[in-house]
Amino acid sequence: MSMLPPAGYIWKSNMTLNRWAAPAYVLTSTVSGSGSFSPVGQSKKTIAQTNIRISLISTSQMSGGTSLENANPLIFQRTGERLQTANDEDEDVADPIDDREIFDLIRSINDPEHPLSLEELNVVEQVRVRVDDQENTVGVEFTPTIPHCSMATLIGLSIKVKLLRSLPERFKIDVHITPGTHASEDAVNKQLADKERVAAALENSQLLEVVNQCLISNARTG
Repeated sequence: MSMLPPAGYIWKSNMTLNRWAAPAYVLTSTVSGSGSFSPVGQSKKTIAQTNIRISLISTSQMSGGTSLENANPLIFQRTGERLQTANDEDEDVADPIDDREIFDLIRSINDPEHPLSLEELNVVEQVRVRVDDQENTVGVEFTPTIPHCSMATLIGLSIKVKLLRSLPERFKIDVHITPGTHASEDAVNKQLADKERVAAALENSQLLEVVNQCLISNARTG
């Protein structure tokens, strides 16, 4: 049984993957009192003490056609799998979370526009992961492939959701754009750092479905 895609999706096909491409999501704050959460074309849902409007803008509308924002991205070689040591396999040995473990969690997240992982597009790199297990902090910088990438918020949200689902609750997670790599990095970073805004965004079933699609592993090999 086939399932119709959400409005605004574009069918993409190549030799390795056929799929509906996600629309871009832009989170914009408003200034009114009680706050609203209103994907375009859907009714508003009041969210207590937060003011969010999520606009669903299709890629075709943003580009003026069906062309990709970055039709020919550079593709980078994947890092080899991490070698397991005897200490890694010994359950009696304390195993603090490190930057490689965080990188392994996010490296295979699917790009919302291309049938490639964030690692293959160099959006995430191990050198841009910072972990302090004792202080319970994790920081990830990600680099959009172009300075005006409309998918930046969606990519950052996918990274944050993956870490929230994978790590113990004791960790404070900071996901932000690599400085100087995106035209709207301050606005995107502010959105990703706002717990209420992220929580409200994930109450949108359509947006959550797109995020989940980004998190599906395609079992690529190094």
